[in-house]
Amino acid sequence: MNRRQTLAAIAATTGGAVLSSSSASAHALAKDPPPFAYALNVSTIRGQNLGFQKELEVASKAGFRHVEIWMNSFQDYLKQHSTADVRKLLGDLGLKVENAIGFAQWIVDDETTRTKGVDQLKKEMELLAEIGCKRTAAPPMGATQQPGLDLRKAAERYRTILELGDKTGVVPQLELWGGSKNLNKLSEVMFVAIESGHPSARVLLDIYHLYKGGSSPASLPLVGKPGIEVFHLNDYPTNPPRETIVDADRVYPGDGIGPVRETLKQIKTPGKTIVLSLELFNKSYYAQDALVVAKTGLEKMKKVAEGV
Repeated sequence: MNRRQTLAAIAATTGGAVLSSSSASAHALAKDPPPFAYALNVSTIRGQNLGFQKELEVASKAGFRHVEIWMNSFQDYLKQHSTADVRKLLGDLGLKVENAIGFAQWIVDDETTRTKGVDQLKKEMELLAEIGCKRTAAPPMGATQQPGLDLRKAAERYRTILELGDKTGVVPQLELWGGSKNLNKLSEVMFVAIESGHPSARVLLDIYHLYKGGSSPASLPLVGKPGIEVFHLNDYPTNPPRETIVDADRVYPGDGIGPVRETLKQIKTPGKTIVLSLELFNKSYYAQDALVVAKTGLEKMKKVAEGV
């Protein structure tokens, strides 16, 4: 081969290698993200009365990289600390706050109460934005005892807080509460979310609450790909029956009779990671060491989700 032929051969070979490398990189980038990430809702260890910082420390030590915090605990911590302190704490512990649990009465019919609730939620969203949290729960707080809430009005009210989300960068997720007299069924929650007419509308669902409210997991695919970002994971025993079961009866996923794996199959979405958050209120767990409870919970979450 003369010099020109040699250089052409080298260029062709090198170009092929570059193309091969680029194709490999593109293939790696195209690979689907994991279907689930695992979070600890600190409700699971709230009975130990650890306080905000220790709750986060337990979550991190147990192996969680994601958490759901409670607003009252967070705000108590802020009485003596800044949001900058919280960001540093989260960074040191390797944790990301995926969602917050609050109870602002944004949905109620009474205008005075509702105005206060919307203002409360706005302030909470602003604090959450400062620590990098992009979501907050929006349950039907204050509208749980009397049935008959006008769902079209509820949709208007949900849109109002979604527009707060546009301003703060924190999306309120419409939460289904199975024991409530309103928004206790998937159909009702989906109607309000869709009727809001807002692209950021999301729903916050739960194994226990779907059961308590009488919604079938078979309907979950109708929620659609964007609708679920965080899903509360738990299980429920045979007794008490659905009519009398309460939050405190929830057990670790896989320890009850709930269709946990079937539900995870229904919500699994190719190309998207859904945050599974362990949310329990079991008094027998509250009597145990918090770290043991958190570690056990993470192990059981991973076991039920394995191979889904």
